[in-house]
Amino acid sequence: YDFAAVLEWFAERVDRIILLFDAHKLDISDEFSEVIKALKNHEDKMRVVLNKADQIETQQLMRVYGALMWSLGKIVNTPEVIRVYIGSFWSHPLLIPDNRKLFEVEEQDLFRDIQSLPRNAALRKLNDLIKRARLAKVHAYIISSLKKEMPSVFGKDNKKKELVNNLGEIYARLEREHQISPGDFPNLKKMQ
Repeated sequence: YDFAAVLEWFAERVDRIILLFDAHKLDISDEFSEVIKALKNHEDKMRVVLNKADQIETQQLMRVYGALMWSLGKIVNTPEVIRVYIGSFWSHPLLIPDNRKLFEVEEQDLFRDIQSLPRNAALRKLNDLIKRARLAKVHAYIISSLKKEMPSVFGKDNKKKELVNNLGEIYARLEREHQISPGDFPNLKKMQ
């Protein structure tokens, strides 16, 4: 099965996506990188947890945090930084208790974020509905434009190939004619 498509399907239907990182194993594997890329367009739902942070000293924790942000910045292309929660999420006592106050505040922030999900669910559903309505409107413009240019009797196959190849130009024309944002258009490669 298409793993990326399955992730995309789930990402569209969840309220929060939590990516877990181990403070000792920060490298983002190719497979995990593909997972994060499959979650594109859902960055607003993504949160990152840097776990086992109690096992490293404060100075090393700062380095690990910086390296994580740098690595994520190369994969996730958003203007805003993804929220990262730092802590040690297990029931055992902290190994290095220097950052106890930070971990407690981060844990409270994460729990507050999770607890706020039901309150924000209605707003998210409304935004999804608006997004789908825009996409349906754009699809209607595209289909209408393609139908106008198709011949009624002869040469349909050749014209169809030509229209598919020139779909980018059709997008640009519709964008200008109807003042549609480029982000409202469906993926060009998928449409072709």
